[in-house]
Amino acid sequence: MTPEEMVSRLLYRDGLMLVIDKPAGMAVHRGSPNSKDRNRESLEDHFDTLRFGLPRPPALAHRLDRDTSGCLALGRHRKALAHLGKLFRNGEIGKTYWAVVEGNPDADEGQIDLPLGRLDDKIGWWMKHDPAGQPSTTKWKVMGRAQTAPLTWLELEPLTGRTHQLRVHCAEMGWPILGDAVYGTAPRTGGPVLHLHAREIVVPLYKNRAPIRVTAPVPPHMRERLEACGWDGMEPETAPTGDVTQSGAAISKSFP
Repeated sequence: MTPEEMVSRLLYRDGLMLVIDKPAGMAVHRGSPNSKDRNRESLEDHFDTLRFGLPRPPALAHRLDRDTSGCLALGRHRKALAHLGKLFRNGEIGKTYWAVVEGNPDADEGQIDLPLGRLDDKIGWWMKHDPAGQPSTTKWKVMGRAQTAPLTWLELEPLTGRTHQLRVHCAEMGWPILGDAVYGTAPRTGGPVLHLHAREIVVPLYKNRAPIRVTAPVPPHMRERLEACGWDGMEPETAPTGDVTQSGAAISKSFP
């Protein structure tokens, strides 16, 4: 990724926070020093491009899976990062995901309450439904259903932030996310890209101001299936570039 490409993925910028549109297929950080992924390219490798005059690059306020695309929030300095971390820990930040799942939910909306735990202590990031695990809750709503294939467009709202929560919850309900090679039916190689997109983030960053609402455009690999499920292909209006000081407006940016 070139510096120009990195900057082009900026969705929101102010003195405390950046929100970028993470591409699917790129990890947010490098692998551990002893892992086979220790030399892989990551988004963090390019954060220096996003300093915009500050002495240090921004840092991750939260994480997205490597194959998940969409809104990713960064803190621009230590104080901002601590504030964002507190908001995430307290569940004050709203997160909305779009997914295309295999199958057809019986209802049009609902809530999933399934505790999650590690599948294997040796593979710490693989998860499973575990009655003795951490409480995990996801709200879901059907946005559209395909007429020619058993596919459904869902809006997902995680009320807790467990590893792989949305992927495991959807799989446990009988409608795995399209392209999920771990919890779904996709092959490990050669299959579709994971159809999970962090569509919107809502951050109450400033006191006495409306929350900042940022929307990430649908990635190219999800457009065809979403349109088959009834999405009209329309995106919110593009926000102006540069420093954004006002809060409360819906912020979005469209990419080719």
